[in-house]
Amino acid sequence: MDDVNYGSLPFEEQIKFFLGKLNMPTNRWDDILKSAHDYAFVVAGATKADLLSDLRAAVTKGIADGTSLEKFRADFDQIVSAHGWTGWTGEGSAKGVAWRTKVIYETNLYSSYAAGQYAQLQEEKIDRPFWKYRHNDNVKTPRPWHVAWDGLILHADDPWWKTHFPPGGFGALWEFPWPSSIMISIC
Repeated sequence: MDDVNYGSLPFEEQIKFFLGKLNMPTNRWDDILKSAHDYAFVVAGATKADLLSDLRAAVTKGIADGTSLEKFRADFDQIVSAHGWTGWTGEGSAKGVAWRTKVIYETNLYSSYAAGQYAQLQEEKIDRPFWKYRHNDNVKTPRPWHVAWDGLILHADDPWWKTHFPPGGFGALWEFPWPSSIMISIC
């Protein structure tokens, strides 16, 4: 029997969440903020519809088929070249390209994964009505409020979960192992 690896099994709730987003051209990373990212697929500086569509297709392939970051990077290079996209943050150095492609790929991968988990937990909340916030102690530089919330138990319907469900904050994703610095236990 073949080993089962991340992405080798479809995660329908994750895919559904990601496919439900609308492409939104933006000039800067902060053109949209907070929960607007739940509804829009953006890549800062990607203002042309066909460029954004091709970048989204490459991310979708990663989410739906489980392709690697390295495969996304190869697709990214091809897309950028085909569209003649220049002037984007990170362009011009291997380190900059590696950073930019990781941000695009992993932000979308992790946030859609968390949204899929949230959707699954919503279906289980009748049988498991309480959720427990757990901080992952493997984080190199933990955020003090994440540590303070460790062990917090709230009803699954508590509005607090709408703003505190993992992943826990932009940029924190790069400090810890997959998938988040915080975990949810169901009780």
